[in-house]
Amino acid sequence: MEENNTLNIPLKKKENSWWELAKFALIALAIVVPVRVFVAQPFIVSGTSMFPTFENRDYLIVDEFSYHFRGPTRGEVVVFRYPNDPSTFYIKRIIGMPGETVVIDGEQVSIKNPEHPEGFALAEPYVKSPSHNDISKTLGVGEYYVMGDNRNASSDSRVWGVLPEKYLIGRAFIRLVPIKHADILPGKTIY
Repeated sequence: MEENNTLNIPLKKKENSWWELAKFALIALAIVVPVRVFVAQPFIVSGTSMFPTFENRDYLIVDEFSYHFRGPTRGEVVVFRYPNDPSTFYIKRIIGMPGETVVIDGEQVSIKNPEHPEGFALAEPYVKSPSHNDISKTLGVGEYYVMGDNRNASSDSRVWGVLPEKYLIGRAFIRLVPIKHADILPGKTIY
């Protein structure tokens, strides 16, 4: 009698493989989609308004989750929808917080608030090309004053006004590209 060396895989085994693959895909989607929608999303910097902190084509991961538990803080770099065209995304630094008065006198930016009624000057080592403005703006509830680090090339609150909180997406959490500048909380400054 001749021996048959062929491998016979039962049809049921093949069906189980497809079902296992489908279950894996569903589980992956159940994990990835909520993370992408509610926790973090990628963002590619476009333009030079945040130079030298961020360069054109830097690849960031934006933390959307933290602001569900705490508000933004001064010095954080945030990504938001441009209030005049919500389909456009901007990246800027938070300078003024709700209830504060932002005073720009030439190149110097100062903040007046209940803790500092006379105001305090911001040390801004990240600004390499300051602009000369004379502005005083008091922020209401849920309003932020944002500015680019490259002040001469930035369309920000000095041009189009305050940023309502509802347009905030999240803070720059991780810079992945370029690899040589990869870091966590890129550009974060503590005042």
